[in-house]
Amino acid sequence: MTDGAAERAHGGAPRRGAALEAAIILLVVALDQVTKFLVRAEIPLHDSVPVVPGLLNIVHVRNTGAAFGFLNAVEFPYKAAVVALVATAALVGIALYAARMSSHERLARVGLALILGGAVGNLIDRLALGSVVDFVDVVIAGWHFWAFNVADSAITFGVVAMLADMIGLDRHASRTV
Repeated sequence: MTDGAAERAHGGAPRRGAALEAAIILLVVALDQVTKFLVRAEIPLHDSVPVVPGLLNIVHVRNTGAAFGFLNAVEFPYKAAVVALVATAALVGIALYAARMSSHERLARVGLALILGGAVGNLIDRLALGSVVDFVDVVIAGWHFWAFNVADSAITFGVVAMLADMIGLDRHASRTV
């Protein structure tokens, strides 16, 4: 039984951290959707606006595939539905995993909240548009990385937080304070 479920089963209140985790998820989804809306409204598809010439551009591209453009160039019947279904299954799996985590794993729980927020943000695009709006284009030495968005950034920071938890960074930091 999860810590939160155990607390509720014994008449206690849900975990205090649940409100923070929900707020993180909602904030990521809101920032992601607002920024994507602004890009769709202000930048024509496939256009680019230099922010820092030679380093950073705001672009308007669509990813019909999975992470890092995987399957973006591949076409097959019902591709949008299949990718959205796989994304939904992953989202459910992550949520189930989060529900089973101990409340003491704070850094990992924040990481999962970031990942969930990002996954929901991108899933909204997949369901509404059939693709994900990406708009941050980083250029280093003339090489363009995959364009990404707020949801992708949240997922990346969430994974970093979970890895930091796995190696015990939050436990080491709390002992020094």
